Amino acid sequence: MQVSDSNDIKIYNLSAGRSLPEWLSARKRRALLKKNVDIKRRIELIQDFDMPGVSTTVKVSKDGNYILATGIYKPRIKCFDVNNLSLKFERCFDSEAITFEVLSDDYSKLVFLQCDRYIEFHAAYGRYYRLRIPKFGRDMKYHTPSCDLIVVGASPDIYRLNLERGQFMTPYESAASEINKCAINPVHNLLVCGTQEGRVEAWDPRIKERVGTLDCALACLNEIKELSDFPSITALKLKDSVHMGVGTASGQVLLYDIRSNKPFAVKDHVSGLAIKDVEFHYQQDLVYSLDSLGLEIWNQNSRKVYTAIESSAPFNNLCVVPKTGLFFLANENTKIQTYFIPSMGPAPKWASFLDSLTEELEESITETVYDDYKFVTKQELESLGLEHLIGTKLIRAYMHGYFLDVRLYKKAKSLANPFEFEEYRKKKIQETINKERESRVQLNKLPSVNKDLALKLMEAESQPKKNKDQAANLLHDTRFQALFENPDFEVDKNTDEYRLLNPVLSRLDKNKQKELKQKYISPEFEPIHEELEGKNSSEESSEESGIDEDEESSDDEHTWTKEVKKQHRIIQREHKEKERAEALEREEAEEPQQPKMYELKAGEEFRGINGLKKKLNKASLGKRVQHEDTSVKYLSVGNREMSFSMRKVRDNKIEERNKKHREERKKLLRPVLGIKSKFNSRFNKR
Repeated sequence: MQVSDSNDIKIYNLSAGRSLPEWLSARKRRALLKKNVDIKRRIELIQDFDMPGVSTTVKVSKDGNYILATGIYKPRIKCFDVNNLSLKFERCFDSEAITFEVLSDDYSKLVFLQCDRYIEFHAAYGRYYRLRIPKFGRDMKYHTPSCDLIVVGASPDIYRLNLERGQFMTPYESAASEINKCAINPVHNLLVCGTQEGRVEAWDPRIKERVGTLDCALACLNEIKELSDFPSITALKLKDSVHMGVGTASGQVLLYDIRSNKPFAVKDHVSGLAIKDVEFHYQQDLVYSLDSLGLEIWNQNSRKVYTAIESSAPFNNLCVVPKTGLFFLANENTKIQTYFIPSMGPAPKWASFLDSLTEELEESITETVYDDYKFVTKQELESLGLEHLIGTKLIRAYMHGYFLDVRLYKKAKSLANPFEFEEYRKKKIQETINKERESRVQLNKLPSVNKDLALKLMEAESQPKKNKDQAANLLHDTRFQALFENPDFEVDKNTDEYRLLNPVLSRLDKNKQKELKQKYISPEFEPIHEELEGKNSSEESSEESGIDEDEESSDDEHTWTKEVKKQHRIIQREHKEKERAEALEREEAEEPQQPKMYELKAGEEFRGINGLKKKLNKASLGKRVQHEDTSVKYLSVGNREMSFSMRKVRDNKIEERNKKHREERKKLLRPVLGIKSKFNSRFNKR
């Protein structure tokens, strides 16, 4: 058994681990159990729950006592009795079974659709009857009220084999070229068929007519612009009387309320592979969607991924045990995969020991599904030059990004930035040199990064206990060590937001800062620290001295609002000067402007520039802002706002004409006060 923790959801793979051969002696079995951890941790839920080569379909009988699975090679069916957790019987076919249906509550009546156009009926003792259909079949369902066996395939006809009469009925003629899937609603027995053209057709067996059509391909194109393949219907599932799930060949899952022709939720697997199965959770608003790469379980309202299972071999079919958290996955491997998720439901009665077993393993350490992978966003993938790998097996799509193999990520990173290692090496060498210098000579008590913040915190240590405790925790806590060592965390004092929102350091007058430096820095090494800060301090002092000298007063009279206003004026002047310099550069670089030429399409008339202005007025706000000159203002709190001019929709001439028309209409109005009284008097006389 393997335990994984995907998206904080515990997933138990009950089919993981090696199985012991039957010919081993009891002594060798005990020896292997002691040595091999994989064999020791294995759980054989059902004996011989596998196929010789590949498993294609898994289903549970209506009474829940039997599990039936088909596979190859040789083509066969296996029936497992869950009460004994062992194999009930095994039968072989002449050709591979595409799908099958359980007609009775147990295993006594089965029907198989085979790949050589044959339909085979089985009873409890074995094969009962075999017949052939005109075209190759792809899916099959049993309609209980009419006793019709519905078969669809490489034909526009929907074949109906009536099992009560034992003959074919008149087929339904579909408008599609081929039909891939069919399903029957469990409540009102409506028949739905998924076509090759991406449509879902609904047929009412009572009137034997088509009652509705849904164009799922058009909905996919509206929701998702890039499609790897044409969205033909490859999976259908009806939850209740109105809700339906549709899977497409391009990797999308669409959820419909059949009373509407638009899906209320669309989920893209991003992999571009066909959806093979869609299932609904019996209690929660969760949807299972399966493709060959993996199984995704997601919320139908928010479309957020609940958890996911990645495939070691391509998946073929999904079978959920009703009202439990146990499900089976048929795959391109010998073992039929068995998974149990406790958060989605309890274990079935015949495997109730799984609940107590999972509770014991709750405290154990679990493996991470993507230990050897690096998560990258689409922008990072483009910067590495690996966007052409999207849709291949080298990367795995997950949520808003992709999982990439760590080895491939490192190679691509080294090719994208070949000098990154040299820069990293120089940085590490400089860090070791600085550490050696500190060990030999104690230059100062201040750190190399964020000195002003450290000065403020050191000063706070000499204050009452509350400030002292906070400052000591921040300075000596290892969690904040990088704040005073890593240059990436250096506070940038040149940004507009810092200068507007953080006037705290400016409140410390220069004399106080000098006193703090003399207190915490030895006088021998004071020039070393002032050398780095000399340029910045001289520039700041020159800027402050040249702006509004009359408004400056003593340090005691300065308030927080005055400092913010002063910084705001400085920032405005800097931006104006920058805009002027950029405008001069543009004028020098630009060539003389050519007159604008407008292209007229076939069938259009030229109505002058006013027609173009009207089109621009009807355009969206974003397009109008692009055509107009916009200006950006910086507010006192650090926010930025953009202003633009709104053009009038109507011209002055049109407004004058409408005003004149309203005045003329007022003059023509006649009062109707006496009509009601006259009408009442005549009515009373009669």
